[in-house]
Amino acid sequence: MKFVIQRETLLKPLQAIIGVVEKRHTMAVLANILMVVKGQELRLTATDLEIEMISMVNLNQTAEEGSITIPARKLLDICRSLPDSAQIEISAESANKVTIKSGRSRFSLASLPAENFPSIEGNTGEVKVKVSQKAFASLLKHTYFAMAQQDVRYFLNGMLLEVSEHNLRAVATDGHRLAMANESVKGYAGVTQAIVPRKAIIELMRLTEPTDEAVELTFSTSHIRAVLPQFTFTSKLLDGRYPDYNRVIPSPGPNVLLASKEILKQALSRTAILSNEKYRGVRLQFEEKLLKLMANNPEQEEAEDELEVNYNGKELEIGFNVSYLLDVLNAIEGEAVKFSLANANSSALVQDRDDSKNLYVVMPIRL
Repeated sequence: MKFVIQRETLLKPLQAIIGVVEKRHTMAVLANILMVVKGQELRLTATDLEIEMISMVNLNQTAEEGSITIPARKLLDICRSLPDSAQIEISAESANKVTIKSGRSRFSLASLPAENFPSIEGNTGEVKVKVSQKAFASLLKHTYFAMAQQDVRYFLNGMLLEVSEHNLRAVATDGHRLAMANESVKGYAGVTQAIVPRKAIIELMRLTEPTDEAVELTFSTSHIRAVLPQFTFTSKLLDGRYPDYNRVIPSPGPNVLLASKEILKQALSRTAILSNEKYRGVRLQFEEKLLKLMANNPEQEEAEDELEVNYNGKELEIGFNVSYLLDVLNAIEGEAVKFSLANANSSALVQDRDDSKNLYVVMPIRL
């Protein structure tokens, strides 16, 4: 195997797929990427046995076909260290040695045979949908923060993607809050659900760009595959039954508050400074045309703030984890936010005042 490639042409796909390569690996070959040259095409593959990412790169010069695996991070570091627009020659004389040349620089890396590289064999998908990268990126961005981290209920350590007629929905929850977003897709009869692991969601967020180019999603019983113009991404799905999220979403309550998102965010951030570091609790007191924010901590320190808001419901006092509220406000893109509450013990339903596609549920806490 032998080919010549420009530094930038190799660096971009390497940076994209490096996140899949495990730092702590059980098999030596998992620290490597698979390089396959066929015709004038270079295919780069990285996997951690749960996720597989393939990048296709066109070569401007005729190459010597072949395949080899090469240490991923060392190759990336070498590419980064070379000057802009440098020409890189990569050649494999044997199954355990790769030579990289550029200008007067020469590197000899240990390699492993391509036959040792594992492949994720996803069963062929039954359900395919196409959505613009911009819409898919928006879907993930508006929900990913509500995924659990290392929860014993392992199915919460991921995101539910649900395809139904003309709709692609993302749902994430950690048991204390829930985020749901929707995007229109071309028709599909029936309902399909897939629980995508957290790491896969983070990698998909890095891969997708705010463009109108399509991403094709293929759902099977055990895998999801995303095909983008330069990448093919495959991930195993989490087993388990996702909670019935519709039961968690409260009906819009009679007590509705409208406020400026930025002003509310600033007031919450100020009040949070003196909240209990462990529980991050703030008390919100709803009064006619007024919202009072209060926090205290074990050192007997207190913070209070007041905002003029649009509120004509019952007087209520309710506690929330301020971090959860700030996450929601950061996800909302509009200028005004709407809170709906049934009573002082109910979860808050939070939405962008001008966008009903996405919604957020935050459970109260006792203070």
